[in-house]
Amino acid sequence: MRPSRRAPDEMRAVSFERGVLRHAEGSCLVKFGETHVLVAATLEERLPPWLKGQGRGWVTAEYGMLPRATHERTRREVTAGKPSGRTMEIQRLIGRSLRTIVDLEKLGERQITVDCDVIQADGGTRTAAITGAWIALHDCLSWMKARSLLSTIPLRDHVAAVSCGIIDGEPRLDLDYAEDSDAGTDCNFVMTGGGGFVELQGTAEKAPFTEEEFNAMLGLARKGIGRLVDLQKMAVA
Repeated sequence: MRPSRRAPDEMRAVSFERGVLRHAEGSCLVKFGETHVLVAATLEERLPPWLKGQGRGWVTAEYGMLPRATHERTRREVTAGKPSGRTMEIQRLIGRSLRTIVDLEKLGERQITVDCDVIQADGGTRTAAITGAWIALHDCLSWMKARSLLSTIPLRDHVAAVSCGIIDGEPRLDLDYAEDSDAGTDCNFVMTGGGGFVELQGTAEKAPFTEEEFNAMLGLARKGIGRLVDLQKMAVA
């Protein structure tokens, strides 16, 4: 039995609360069980210097964890003078995941920055951030269309993410912290609504995993991503 008393293929309770920030063009409070991430999408009429004059836009992301998102206080990275390697990895992953499903030429020479702040962590913060970021990005693009800044919403597809792992020889979907810290294998899957792969991150923590075990995790991930995309569709309907 899992610590959360879920079935191996059962996700935590997932919810999206839209429009939680007054000033942001798009925002969402996403919850994967006890993991809560606040996401804000901001339209900026500027581009990185290397993109100017190319007739297309850009979507980027920043990620951070509030000091008491975890059991013990974590020092703010701004006081350290630079983000950690983990933070850089995650925010680049979020940005890449969003850019794969946006038609950047239709966005025009503008940038959308998606800020993902973890306010409570219980495993799967990057997967929750990516999934909630799609909602905030969608609402930012809808805001632009409503003000005639765009003729259409330039989203090609949905994108969502979920974790899977092998614990005590059993493949499990959507790991919480207790499982993630004890997993023999830990994988993150980022996929589109159409079933395309954006990124796969898999690590053997204790012993190498087999092709059979990977395929079992992939099957769980497909089920989880399908559920998340359905919830995204319901949230923005």
